[in-house]
Amino acid sequence: MSNIGGVIKSIRDIFRKDPGLSGDAQRIEQLGWLIFLKLFDDKDQEKEILDPKYVSPIPQKFQWRSWAGNDEGMTGDELINFVNNELFPTLKNLPVALDNKIGFIIRNIFDGTNNYMKSGTTFRQSINKLNEIDFNSSKEHHVFNAIYEDVLQGLATKKDTGEFYTPRAVTQFIVDMVNPQLGEKIIDPACGTAGFLVCAIEHLKTQVKNIADRKTLQDTILGTELKPLPYMLSVVNLITHDIDVPQIENMDALSRELTSIKQKDKVDIIVANPPFGGVVGDGMETNFPLNYRTKESADLFLILFIQMLKQGGRAGIVLPDGSLTGEGVKARVREKLLKDCNVHTIVRLPQSVFAPYATVNTNLIFFEKGKPTKEIWYYEHTLPEGAKAYNKTKPIRIEEFEPLKKWWNNREESEISWKISLDTIVERNYDLDIKNPNKKIEEVKLDKNEILANLKNSFQKSISLVDGLKMEFL
Repeated sequence: MSNIGGVIKSIRDIFRKDPGLSGDAQRIEQLGWLIFLKLFDDKDQEKEILDPKYVSPIPQKFQWRSWAGNDEGMTGDELINFVNNELFPTLKNLPVALDNKIGFIIRNIFDGTNNYMKSGTTFRQSINKLNEIDFNSSKEHHVFNAIYEDVLQGLATKKDTGEFYTPRAVTQFIVDMVNPQLGEKIIDPACGTAGFLVCAIEHLKTQVKNIADRKTLQDTILGTELKPLPYMLSVVNLITHDIDVPQIENMDALSRELTSIKQKDKVDIIVANPPFGGVVGDGMETNFPLNYRTKESADLFLILFIQMLKQGGRAGIVLPDGSLTGEGVKARVREKLLKDCNVHTIVRLPQSVFAPYATVNTNLIFFEKGKPTKEIWYYEHTLPEGAKAYNKTKPIRIEEFEPLKKWWNNREESEISWKISLDTIVERNYDLDIKNPNKKIEEVKLDKNEILANLKNSFQKSISLVDGLKMEFL
């Protein structure tokens, strides 16, 4: 087995030599579509063995094995010309039948993607490196998933877009607590690179016992992502997790009229970290009732989530402090949430959980549709002993959620947990930004002589400063 981590690192090093590639985002986009085509062709070859009637949606000339699979194959200008003038135009305009979902996915990916490489020689070197990975080998598959997560995590995103990588421990904890069951429809309407969906797949795999179960799992994982790069990466992420035809729509989830979401579209589970701090696209808010129109994306997503859930449906989502407080539309959104759903738990996270991507305070909100909220339990997740903050090298770890998991089914008030009744929340105009009332603030007791000594010291410093200034003026 090749060292996959080494292979990916070598490819990224080769990319650095190419004059056409600049910056991590371009390198990851390039790596993403190359991996997609190699992965897709590996899977195709497996399907052809299992089903002699299987025909790939990618025409033979453009399958990886035909133009990239041979290490001695085309290189230099011939390779660049083929990719730019034949491969991309063909895949962007792939003729697809209405029921050919994977064909649409391929078209969408290549419509939103570019080949940035200018040197056919470095291009061939990177292709030959990628040929060392066999995506059908289960061992390689498993290692690749870990490497791929690492690549996604390293994708430095701009701080101003309100989007970032959700730490694995957070997605894992949310999925554990929402506890999806096989057969339940699960969606992330702002799925980014599909971190939540992958956690849900891993959670459900233990419940898969036969081929019918596997089909059920395939059919019940859904997502939506607007931006081309995360959309492509989410598709690759799901294919590497054995979802043959990822059901990820390449669109803005807020672009649907709220009233167009009928019973058949509703889902059992929503797990998501909706973009926040961002302003929604022009006119998007008109898809929502007048009472809830706002430009703040997180608030609109909250209304969308309530609409998308079936009665009895469950959600675990990330929300910033800004969504827990505020007047006007913000208060009306929260009022609707508490009337239509039972918001049973709010986990308050330390500021640095999403560092370095964002420094806002965030919360994990858990609710169930169909019953109004009577009381909310709050739990303050604290930093590990001795740590001042989370960072890239020391992120939040799933083990840190163990005390919270133990508390979950046997709730009691403590220094880090408290319960607030609906009456109190209504009095506060549905403000949910409720600080921990049980926190003990340690009193620092100074003795009288110490206070006097400190004061005297302070006065003496002031006098010497004034004297120094006098000298300067003289």
